Amino acid sequence: MSRAALPARSAARLAAVQALYQLEMERTELHLLLDEFHQHRLGAEIEDVEYLPADNDFFDDVVRGVHARRNEIDGLLTEKLAQGWSIARLDRTMLQILRAGAYELLARKDVAVGTIINEYLDVAHAFFDEREAKFVNGILDAIAKGVR
Repeated sequence: MSRAALPARSAARLAAVQALYQLEMERTELHLLLDEFHQHRLGAEIEDVEYLPADNDFFDDVVRGVHARRNEIDGLLTEKLAQGWSIARLDRTMLQILRAGAYELLARKDVAVGTIINEYLDVAHAFFDEREAKFVNGILDAIAKGVR
């Protein structure tokens, strides 16, 4: 993979988490949501904020994959949460980060485990403090050990 592809995939991951959040909160139809991101967000400038160009195919794969395999992914996440915790207790953004990372660990064998975990740690840092990022690291690492 070229070095230019790396920032495009990083941007795709961040956008996928945002799209999954919107999907959960607004219940937008998947095809409309994907179209909105393609037309108005990925690589666009919104309110003087320029969004990096994203790997659209990778973005689509993560969003569609999480959507299609949500029950399976949520089952994996539930297994790895501490006793007394449930998916319902997780912050909605945190849940989307974990879902996207778990999807990649399950379905994207072409991407190294370390790359996936590090990328979603970066996404977590965009929204949360170090403590929450460590939580993402721990959950995704535990899932990786079970599925890879």
